[in-house]
Amino acid sequence: MGILSTIGKLARKPVPLIGLIIVVAFYGWSLVEGLLQVIGGLIHMQSLGWVLLPYNPFGASLHQALLGPSPAHLMGTDDLGRDLWSRVLYAAPIDAAVSVLVIGGGLVVGSVLGLPAGYYGGWVEEVNMRSTDLFLAFPALILAMVIESTLGKEVIYAIIALIVVWWPSYARLFRGEALRLKSMKYIDAARLSRLSGFQIMGRHMVRSTLNTIVSYATIDLGSSILVYSVLSFLGFGLPPPNPEWGSMVALGLEYWPQWWWYSLLPGIVITVVVMGTALLGDGLRDILAGEL
Repeated sequence: MGILSTIGKLARKPVPLIGLIIVVAFYGWSLVEGLLQVIGGLIHMQSLGWVLLPYNPFGASLHQALLGPSPAHLMGTDDLGRDLWSRVLYAAPIDAAVSVLVIGGGLVVGSVLGLPAGYYGGWVEEVNMRSTDLFLAFPALILAMVIESTLGKEVIYAIIALIVVWWPSYARLFRGEALRLKSMKYIDAARLSRLSGFQIMGRHMVRSTLNTIVSYATIDLGSSILVYSVLSFLGFGLPPPNPEWGSMVALGLEYWPQWWWYSLLPGIVITVVVMGTALLGDGLRDILAGEL
């Protein structure tokens, strides 16, 4: 009932509802398309990955190169005559998976370091928070580029690099929540029940931080997609001919402004998804804070 109640409250507010629709459409499509791509790879039938797409996202057709948007090609074609809309749809699961794994990884690492820091204090807090400050001292994008350049230009290394960038903010967030919660009466009661500190954090504190964490993490899903797109734009993503939103924008800039759709329309898709997560995250924050 909690989830249904939250969705009901979102549905009564037009702005968060728009965000919800965008996020559900993006991650729903990414799940279906991603499963088709994975199954196609396992059974060595790559064409299964574009069975739901208007065109083969890898199929070049030079006589159709750089066609403008039309009913036949909703977002036009690229310099090799490939349908841009099909390539955008095909690339969506990568961005969705990256965002979920990055934010999930950041939450795990941040909670492991942040909750003990706030609950125990003392040398635990000092060591954990100084480690966090060390990572926060570097510009996030540059740190991610350095890590990926060192490990290799593959998606898994991009995910690792972005987790390293993201966990410090969650560590601070969890620490702040632990400081707030540890003086609560139910935490005192848990101590009197002779629960260990790790049991108290795992059973009580994690659950109590969800109201703050959920909205924050929802907004960060879009932020991680944006940062990954920037890495892809700078050449740190999958190699050609694999489609990625950021690299599509970068390639399209070579043909700007005459063939404007090549770069602009994939960029609009990134913007819409990022705005959708932000709208949904703001709506969730208001609902969970009891403001709606």
